[in-house]
This record gives sequence, structure tokens and C-alpha cells, in this order.
Amino acid sequence: MIKNIIFLMVFYTSAFSVKAQVSFKGYGHLFTEPLQYNIFKVNDSITVDGKLNEASWLATQWSADFKDIEGGKKAAPIYRTRFKMLWDQSHLYIAAELEDPAIWANLTQRDAVVFHDNDFEVFIDPDGDAQNYFEIEINAVKNVFDLFLTKPYKDGGSALINWDAASLKVGVDIDGTLNKPNDKDKKWTVEMSIPFRSVSIGNNIQIPKDKTIWRINFSRVEWDTEVRNGVYKKITNPATGKNLPEHNWVWSPQGVINMHLPERWGYVQFLNEKPLGNKSDIQLPATEQLKKLLWLLYYKQKNYYRDHSHFTSSLDSLDFPAGSFENSGRSYTVQLEATANLFQATLKDNISGEIWRINQVGELSKEVKRK
Repeated sequence: MIKNIIFLMVFYTSAFSVKAQVSFKGYGHLFTEPLQYNIFKVNDSITVDGKLNEASWLATQWSADFKDIEGGKKAAPIYRTRFKMLWDQSHLYIAAELEDPAIWANLTQRDAVVFHDNDFEVFIDPDGDAQNYFEIEINAVKNVFDLFLTKPYKDGGSALINWDAASLKVGVDIDGTLNKPNDKDKKWTVEMSIPFRSVSIGNNIQIPKDKTIWRINFSRVEWDTEVRNGVYKKITNPATGKNLPEHNWVWSPQGVINMHLPERWGYVQFLNEKPLGNKSDIQLPATEQLKKLLWLLYYKQKNYYRDHSHFTSSLDSLDFPAGSFENSGRSYTVQLEATANLFQATLKDNISGEIWRINQVGELSKEVKRK
């Protein structure tokens, strides 16, 4: 017997569905419903200058105002932030409006860590697998920090800063005066066009089709500042001498102060229609509910490992129903395997027959049935 290795397998194949309930107790902040946004087709030519005066932009709906990254746990942001999106056959267009009475920026070198200034950030996961995603940060002087991650930091990922969003275009329009504290500014507006080929993996360009769904989120970093010797400076804590923590304002709240949980990002849907204003909610596939349950198992296993220094194969230990169970009107069957340092949870949708898995590094995979 191999020492220090736990390997157990629990697989229940009940022929009937029981009324067991899935418990989200203690995890509710990680399962608030992600926000949704419909992206309409561009109806005219877009000049990327930050002015948003084209007919397509004027006809496009603004998003909901940004909230604190932790959601209702924190007070609402003191300045308004919102965005719009459009698309054509080759580009995703994003515009954001950031209210700010004191507009400043210092970082001008490409791939400097832009969030050390106030900034606007875009996070894109085209296939929604919470792996292989892109981040673009922009400050008020149009400086860009773009990076690619094969997986989130929490799962051992690291940022590939040498990656650049090829042919990215950025425009910034400032309603006020940059880096001049002797007046009151109003807002700065970011506009960008992102080629689909720049956010594609491999040789296949991920060009959306009508009703294609991506996972996307947006963040705004805002620092508390004061004016010293005629210059904006970050406010420090007198007790520590360190800068006060930045504010993190986002479109779809993450539930924790961490943007690198792609499974928590909002849903956007590409529509092959001209801008129409309001549009009904996105009809998400039933698979998203199945993934939600797998992410719950993932979070519970991670916390179990933190407390016990190994994973468990006991669903009871994770307060998760064993065998067949129901959730949100659908029936599922669960399987859990674990060693001390590895685990795999498998969930079958008993209605559709789909089977998905998740492991200790948050990799989601669908079982493909062989013909």
C-alpha cells in the first residue's frame, strides 16, 4: 500500500431521483447570478477615438453601473462607470465611460503594470472554460498592459506579459484636464477595437456567430489621492506608510477581491442585429447550471484541502448530496474521486445525458461519447 495517499471512489447509480438539496451555505457570495449583456452588430464605420459619436454607439445601450467587486458587501462606488459593446465580422468594440473629478495617469511604457494608475480593465474568456483568457488594462494616457493566462493564479497560472493584442486600437477622450489638480474634471472615455484573431487560441480565429456566448468582465481600479506640491499623489496610511488600498469597481461582482475567477464573469451574447436598445435576457444553456454545481464542489474541495492538507472522496464531508439529486428542476448524478493532492468530480445531467468533469486546477471537460 502506498503511504500518505488516499484513493477512494464513490459512485452512486440510484435508479430514482431523491429530493436531496444542494447546500450553498457559506458560498452564496460566489454564486450570485452573473450579469448579462447583448452585443449588437455595428451599423456604420467606427473611428476609435474615445468620442462615441457614431450612430451605432449612440443607438447602443449602456451597461448597468459598476458595483464594488464584492457586491453588496461594500458601499456603492462614488463615481459612475459603465460600458457599451458592438461587433462586426473581425472586431469586438468596447467603450467605457468613467466619471472622475481628478483625472491623472503616470505610466507610459507599454506593459507597465497599469493598475498602479487609475485604469479600466477588460477580461475575456471566449469559450467560457475558465482557462486560456485575456486581460487588457488601459489608463488615461492610452497606455496598454495586456496579458494572457493559461489558467488563473489560484490554480498555479502565471501571466504571459509578452503576449500582445495584435492590432489593438485604443482611443481616450478626456472631459477635463489630465494631471492638472487646479480644476474639477468630469470623466474620461475609453474606446477600443479588439481583433477576434488577437483573442483566439491556435490557428482557428474565434469569430462569433449569432447568439454566441462569451464570458467577459470589466474592472475599474481607483486610488484615493490628494494634491501635494501641485501633483496628484496616492494617500498613504500614516500608521504603515503604505498606500491606502485601491477601490475595485466591476460590472459583474466577483464576490471576492479577485478578478481572476473567470467562472464568475458576466455573460455576453453576440447578436446579428443592428442596435435595438433593450433586449431580453440571454437564454443560457442548461450546461451552465451543471457547471455551477461543479464549481461548488471545486470550492468546497479547495477549502477542505486548506483545512486538512488533503482532498476528500467523501461527499458527506463536503456537505454535497450523494447519488442522484435534484437542483433547479433538473436531476443529476455525482461521482467523486480523490487522492491526497488530486481530485476529479464528475456530474451527469440525467435529462440531457451530458457528463462534465472538474479537477483540482479548475479544468472543466466534457465527456465525448464515441460512436
